[in-house]
Amino acid sequence: MMSPNNNSTPVVVINALHQGGLGITRTLGRLGVPVYSVAPDAFTPSLCSKYCHKRLIWNIENVSADESVKYLLGVAQSIGRRPLLIASADDSAALFVAHNAEKLRQGFTFPQQDAALVDMLYDKKQMYYLARKFNVATAETAFPQSRGDVLDFLKTAVFPIMLKGIDGTRLKKRTGVKMLVVHNEREVLAAYDSMEDSRDPNLMLQEYIPGGDDTVWMFNGYFNEHSECLVGFTGKKIRQCPVYTGSTSLGICLDNQIVEKTTKEFMKAIGYRGVLDIGYRYDARDGSYKLLDVNPRIGATFRLFVAENGMDVVRALYLDLTGQTVTPASAREGRKWIVEDRDLASCWRYYRDGKLKFREWLRSFRGVEEAAFASLNDPLPVFAMGLTDARKLLARVFDRTHQPEAAQFSPSRIA
Repeated sequence: MMSPNNNSTPVVVINALHQGGLGITRTLGRLGVPVYSVAPDAFTPSLCSKYCHKRLIWNIENVSADESVKYLLGVAQSIGRRPLLIASADDSAALFVAHNAEKLRQGFTFPQQDAALVDMLYDKKQMYYLARKFNVATAETAFPQSRGDVLDFLKTAVFPIMLKGIDGTRLKKRTGVKMLVVHNEREVLAAYDSMEDSRDPNLMLQEYIPGGDDTVWMFNGYFNEHSECLVGFTGKKIRQCPVYTGSTSLGICLDNQIVEKTTKEFMKAIGYRGVLDIGYRYDARDGSYKLLDVNPRIGATFRLFVAENGMDVVRALYLDLTGQTVTPASAREGRKWIVEDRDLASCWRYYRDGKLKFREWLRSFRGVEEAAFASLNDPLPVFAMGLTDARKLLARVFDRTHQPEAAQFSPSRIA
C-alpha cells in the first residue's frame, strides 16, 4: 500500500457531505493525515468518522461567500500550519473555491483552477459547445429559449428524450429534479411548462442514447499544474439512483482505453487542473462514447477507483500538492463499490420495473470490495447515514406539499 513520506500537512474538507465527504476523510485519515471536516450538520457521516481529526459545523449555503471565506481563513489560522483545502464531491463547494480562490490562497493550498473554465464545464450548454470544438462526441442537444422553440424541436424529435437543466443544481432547487426522461409530446410540453423559468431559460432537450445503466462509463483522474494526468481510472455503472438517470449506487472498475485517451486529450487541450469526474455513454448505434457530464471536482464515486498500490485521486492530489511523488499503478480491475442505502432503493425500483431478478441481484454483489458507509474499523458513519435517511424520509412524509409537480414524469418505461 502506498504511504506518503510526509503526512503532516493537514487538510480541510468543505461540504464534507454524503459518501464523497466520508470517502475523502477516510482515504486521507488512513494515511495519518489530520483531516478537518466541515459540514452543516453534526450528524453528517464524515464528521462521525474516527478519521475526522476535528469536526467543524458550517454551512456555506446559508451565508455569504465573504462570511465563509472569513470563517475558513480563521480555521486555517487556528490550525497553525498551511493546510490543503479540498472541496468535497459537491458542486456548490467546488464553485465556491473557484470563485474565491484569490482570498482563500491567503491561508490554503489547492489546485489553481481557472474559474471561467470551471463555470464553463458546469454549464451544460457551454460544455456541449466546448466538447464539439475539440471533437469530443456528444448527444445531439437543443437549447430552447421559449415554448415555441420546443414546438419546433418536436417536429423532428425522436423519443424518448432527456430533459435536463443547463445548470442542474439550479433546476433541482426549483423543481426537485435535475433531469427527466420524457416519452411523447404531451410529456415534453407538460414538463417544460412546469419546470422552465421563463425569465432565465435553463432547460435543454437531449437525445436519449439507448442502453442500460451499464452503458454509462466514468473516468476519474488527477491533473497537475501542467494538465498532465498523474493518475487516471475508468469504470462503469451497474446500477444508479435515482434509477436510469442518477448517480452510481453500484459500480465496477474496468479498463477502457478509448474513454481514458479521449478524456486526457480533452483536458490537456483546455488546460484543466485538479481532480476530475467525467461521464460518457456508449452508443451502440455508432460505436462511440458520448460525453454526458463533466464535474471539475472530486466525484462522489471516487472510491470505486483504487489502484493496486492504494492510490486514488484524492491521495494523488495530496501527494502532488505537498511536493511528493505520485506513483501510478494499475487499477484494481473488477473492483466493485456500493452505496448501501441508495443501491437498496434503486434495486427495489429495478425489481418493480421487471429489470432485476433475485439471482441477478445476488450475483451483482460479487467483487464488492468497499461500501460507501459501512466499515468494520470505522462503524459510526453507517449509523449516521441511517439517521440522515430517516430524517429525510420523515421530512418527505410531513411535507408532501413541496413535492415538485414534474415528479410525476417517470423514466420507468424505458426499454
